[in-house]
Amino acid sequence: MYQIYPRSFADANGDGTGDLRGIIDRLPHLAELGVDAIWVSPWYPSPLADGGYDVSDYRDIHPDFGTLADADEFIAAAHALGMRVLIDLVPNHCSDQHPWFQQAVAAGRGSAERDLFWFRDGRGPNGDEPPNNYEAMFGGSAWQRVTEPDGSPGQWYLHMFAPEQPDWNWDNPKVVEEFDDILRFWFDRGVDGFRVDVADSMAKDATLPDLPVDPETGYGASKEKHPGSPLWDVQPQLEEIHRRWRTVADEYADTPQGPRVFVSEAYLDPLPRLVAYVQPDRLHTTFNFDHLLCEWTIDSQRHVIDASRREHAAAGAPCTWVLSNHDTPRVATRYGKPETGVRFSSAGMVPEHGGREWHHYAGMPVDLELGRRRARAAALLEFALPGGCYVYQGDELGLEEVEDLPEEALQDPTWFRSGRTIRGRDGCRVPLPWSGSRSPFGFGPSGVPWLPQPARWAGQTVADQANDPTSHLSLYRAALAERRRNPALGDGDLSWVEGPHDEVLAFDREPGFRCVVNFGDPIELPADARVLVHSGDATTGRLGTDEAVWLAR
Repeated sequence: MYQIYPRSFADANGDGTGDLRGIIDRLPHLAELGVDAIWVSPWYPSPLADGGYDVSDYRDIHPDFGTLADADEFIAAAHALGMRVLIDLVPNHCSDQHPWFQQAVAAGRGSAERDLFWFRDGRGPNGDEPPNNYEAMFGGSAWQRVTEPDGSPGQWYLHMFAPEQPDWNWDNPKVVEEFDDILRFWFDRGVDGFRVDVADSMAKDATLPDLPVDPETGYGASKEKHPGSPLWDVQPQLEEIHRRWRTVADEYADTPQGPRVFVSEAYLDPLPRLVAYVQPDRLHTTFNFDHLLCEWTIDSQRHVIDASRREHAAAGAPCTWVLSNHDTPRVATRYGKPETGVRFSSAGMVPEHGGREWHHYAGMPVDLELGRRRARAAALLEFALPGGCYVYQGDELGLEEVEDLPEEALQDPTWFRSGRTIRGRDGCRVPLPWSGSRSPFGFGPSGVPWLPQPARWAGQTVADQANDPTSHLSLYRAALAERRRNPALGDGDLSWVEGPHDEVLAFDREPGFRCVVNFGDPIELPADARVLVHSGDATTGRLGTDEAVWLAR
């Protein structure tokens, strides 16, 4: 599965913003890379207050990206090349420019329109204080006050993310039915499935009780998705929502196009809470974010792999592995830092080690040569594991996080909500370099990309790497081609291989496949080893530090 962030993939008309025509033009790149399906981040009309996750119309295409006719053409073209298409579903919140929210503000207190969202009176003598102490995920209060139709200060609405993203009230049957219809609208247009944004939200305790105060922020700790949270995961209605969506998808199971599927986005700990989402009557798959968060050490990696396989097997669902996405620093940068992620033990995440918030790592120095070497090995490890795997656009090029974007270019809401102290996610969303020696690097025929590309990307473009057998792109192509043709890869099981080297992670898959990842000093490969894919130099007969190899047994 390959993730496209449409603003940053390819720009066909030269206006500096990626578009559907650009995606269509670049589909041969994905076919040659060897992907089976494409996930497109939000392509809907949006003011782009949060990169498209503030949706103003769920049944259309953002005009910067194209039209519904372009979407239809893209879906058909991807299908013709053997690739399925998933798009984002954003069900927890919409844009404050969505017609239903605009109508709610205009309708006033106690209206049916306001019941579609979480409007509440404020506290204090004049209602000047938020209804409770929740903190938004992007910082600051999770409540925003509106002006009433008569011009007076009014009620407050809940937004668990940016103020421009009011939360839907899923206790209202009209909201439930609306999303049923949205699913069918896109399924009927040929979409094969949805990635469900914040799949652990939607359902809320309607009493909206205060939460224990976080002494660092002064707000209720709404970011903490603990088992008793009134906002995340444990509300019984969440299961009902998932099951209802599964029923809608199953309506299409016997069509010529085949089944429609869901993948959930949910950061949950411990792992059994997450795996509950892939029970047979709920969602099909869920991102394995423990794998993404995991530090680059042999012990943590093995603990995550073992726990993920065990818990998913108990639910009868495949694992879904992921190393990065549009919300996280790029792999080559993360793995080049002094801290590479969170530590895991046999009991799960070790919370006192490292941070789950990515700004924890932002000020650390980075060794990109080391990071890219580890990223190559991590890709072979991911592609060799049983289950599905996701690739974020540009990781096949070994692109690094652009940590030095000028402040005036930053657009992520976290930057503004944090008082310009946390730079946010723009560094992994910089438009891709396709060709040429200077910006826009073939991203578009002309124009200035919506985020500036670093001059150092000269030499890292698709064109530069395509014919270099040692490049990151060539490694990805070779590995995905082997994954597609090798019957040992994809679904199935693995068995660990214990050996004389404490810092070597090795496992077998049948028939006749072995993956070896070296976290320690260089080792000699067996003299009779038949190398399928090597993340380093296969001619040396060795496996260096932070390298991986696939062998035929």
